[in-house]
Amino acid sequence: MANHDHSLAQPATWWLVPFRWLDDNIEKCIILLSYTGMSGIIFVEVIRRFFFNAQAPWSTSIPVLLFLWLTWFGASLNVKNRTHLSLNEIRMRLPYTGQFLCLVLDSVLWIGFGIMVINFTIDQVHLAYNNFAIVPGTNDVMQWWFYLATPLAWALIIYRVLQNLFTDWKRFRMGEPFNLQPSMMD
Repeated sequence: MANHDHSLAQPATWWLVPFRWLDDNIEKCIILLSYTGMSGIIFVEVIRRFFFNAQAPWSTSIPVLLFLWLTWFGASLNVKNRTHLSLNEIRMRLPYTGQFLCLVLDSVLWIGFGIMVINFTIDQVHLAYNNFAIVPGTNDVMQWWFYLATPLAWALIIYRVLQNLFTDWKRFRMGEPFNLQPSMMD
């Protein structure tokens, strides 16, 4: 079956359907919610400012903080789809084993960088949490809720890197070509 139908036809895996859906769509949902929230706040507040001479005091803070969720989960989506920055022109000219070793090196670098980002941003989340840092212009919206986007998204990036590495390993063992020219439109 070529269309990846995750129907309930397989009784042993019916409970995996929500997890498969989440695996396929988590980044897209977070990006959509963040972008909708950002653009909705900005749109409403521009109208309020120019037509009613009023503006919510938090309307310049929250969209900037939502941008954290948008960008980091967007980065995860690009890693998942392999549309992140890479040097594929060089890689495509290498022999098959060289291509695989470059993909492994990519994975090691992504994971190493991800661990560093998570380590340092967890400290930022803890600092905002422990100091009860509140978003400017609000009374009870905590900054750490937004800062949590960075370590969560980077954990997801590491997960996506491992998924891709597993796929690359399977392709390498089968002698199948690697996907070195992914489409931005997938």
